[in-house]
Amino acid sequence: MSYELTIEPLGQTIEIEAGQTILDAALRAGIYLPHACCHGLCATCKVQVSDGEVDHGEASSFALMDFERDEGKCLACCARAESDLVIEAEIEEDPDAEDLPVRDFDGAVSRIETLTPTIKGVWIALDEPAGIRFQAGQYINLELPGGIGSRAFSIASVPSAAGEIELNIRIVPGGEGTAYVHERMRAGERVRISGPYGRFFVKKSARVPVLFMAGGSGLSSPRAMILDLLEEGFELPVTLVYGQRSREELYYHEDFLALAGKHANFRYVPALSHEPEGTDWTGFRGFVHEAAKAAFDNDFRGHKAYLCGPPLMIDACITTLMQGRLFERDIYTEKFISAADAQQIRSPLFKAI
Repeated sequence: MSYELTIEPLGQTIEIEAGQTILDAALRAGIYLPHACCHGLCATCKVQVSDGEVDHGEASSFALMDFERDEGKCLACCARAESDLVIEAEIEEDPDAEDLPVRDFDGAVSRIETLTPTIKGVWIALDEPAGIRFQAGQYINLELPGGIGSRAFSIASVPSAAGEIELNIRIVPGGEGTAYVHERMRAGERVRISGPYGRFFVKKSARVPVLFMAGGSGLSSPRAMILDLLEEGFELPVTLVYGQRSREELYYHEDFLALAGKHANFRYVPALSHEPEGTDWTGFRGFVHEAAKAAFDNDFRGHKAYLCGPPLMIDACITTLMQGRLFERDIYTEKFISAADAQQIRSPLFKAI
């Protein structure tokens, strides 16, 4: 059974299957609705139902209060249609968004490499020769067996190599999904992914210098974005400030040094926060935001900044960028919000990112 879902103010009507969420139906039709946690906890995907009935599903009573339900609001990531629907959503046009529809793709793990003691590189060869169309910086959901469910991972490879995608996966203590990847996944294993998801990509139409600030396995998206820019012949300055705790965790270091030697407009600033004294490390010692402040002499004006990493790193980087006179309209972040993360308070100042 299926229903019709009309999305205002776009005036577009799409099909929504019984049991399918409003968000999933929209994304698979190539219509972007704002969202973040996908667990019914953060309220980013709140929309107004102006006609029809929905099942609110797992929506938290904090994210969607009783009076809001009475007013006809719902969370698109949880709400399922029980009739034809008309919804009203706040949709911002993005001239750089390709609005690619979400699809399912089958494939096989082609290889697995240990990038650092805590990060695995996983390559998936897709059955479709053309692969998955995506914008550098977007992510996929990887289905894991044994009732684990799906997990979101950024694509670390470039769109031009879409037939085989690369994922960089850090093991999370106590995390069932990442433990499976690190301990049990093998080359040749059949997998299914869905995507592309997200609006974390370079605003190429702005034509301004670009600054990437990354920490941990948050390097995945910036790496894809940088490689994509350089592959396209982007000529404006591109800077990567990348932080890890120690040298053994700093992956793709030699590759970025080689890129900096090949492309005059690319600058690479690695930073180690807990590298033991007395080693041969001659690069910056400290955190990402401190390295960026030193590299730019605390003046970030005229840039677009893209931040990807742990929440504490992102918060520190935002503070540093704003002190250096770069503000919300030019700062973009990627945070994968788990069910636990979504219960934390989000800054109203940066409600859009």
